[in-house]
Parts: sequence; structure tokens; C-alpha cells
Amino acid sequence: MIKKNPNTEVYALGQHISMSAHKARRVIDQIRGRSYEETLMILELMPYRACYPIFKLVYSAAANASHNMGFNEADLVISKAEVNEGTTVKKLKPRARGRSFPIKRPTCHITIVLKDISLDEESIIWFKKPEWKKKYTNMMCHDMYSSEGVWDKK
Repeated sequence: MIKKNPNTEVYALGQHISMSAHKARRVIDQIRGRSYEETLMILELMPYRACYPIFKLVYSAAANASHNMGFNEADLVISKAEVNEGTTVKKLKPRARGRSFPIKRPTCHITIVLKDISLDEESIIWFKKPEWKKKYTNMMCHDMYSSEGVWDKK
């Protein structure tokens, strides 16, 4: 068996995607640090146009990880996701009386980096469920209109 380096990261890069970097960052901020399967569910259910190219990039990065490195897709986590501004496509739209109006179509470059958490023991602790979520799940609810409660309904 091949011993794998715990610092190995796999990435996918999408360049010249025809949308604003600000709109793509709104989606990227939601998936950063999440597991691969959770990310796919989030991207399928979000109503933004930026979700589809990001979904394709996450899927492509996972395919790179499983094919090139032999990683298991269930152990993958998005360690880094960033959006940079690309070139702006400039066009001229003809308007009335022989004038022209400039149209600027922004583009962006999206980078998705995946990491296998099964190789790194420190990152498993970081991605575990927080202790406060485990502790306060069995809370008692008190009915404020019950006869033994504090509230009197007179």
C-alpha cells in the first residue's frame, strides 16, 4: 500500500466564468470548510445562478482526488475555496441616433481545494461536531400555561 502524505491537496480551477466575483463569493462562503457530500447537497438546493459552475468544480475536484490520488470521496473536505476577479468583457450596444452604449460583462476565476481528512489526525478534531451541540440536546421545555407553572391565567 502506498503511504499518502497528509498535506496533499487536490484542486480544480474554473477560469473565465461569466458572472460577477461578488455573486460567486456569496455561494463560496457557504461551502468553505464543509464536507464534500454536504457541499453537493447545499449547492443543489441553493437558488443562485453561481451554484451550477461551483457544483461542477467541486465535482471535478473530487473526481481528480479519487482518480489521481486514490482518495475516498466520503473523507474529502473543502479546505480552501476562493473567487478572484477575471477579465471584463467589453462590448458596445447600438443605441438611438447612431450612439453606442458600453456593456461590461464581468468574469471570475474560482478555485476549489479539497483535502482528505482521514490522513490528518488534527483535522479530524477540527471537523467534529462541537461539544456544546452534544451537551444541550436534552433540554426540558416548560409549559407556561400549565397549572403547576409560574404563570397564572386569571
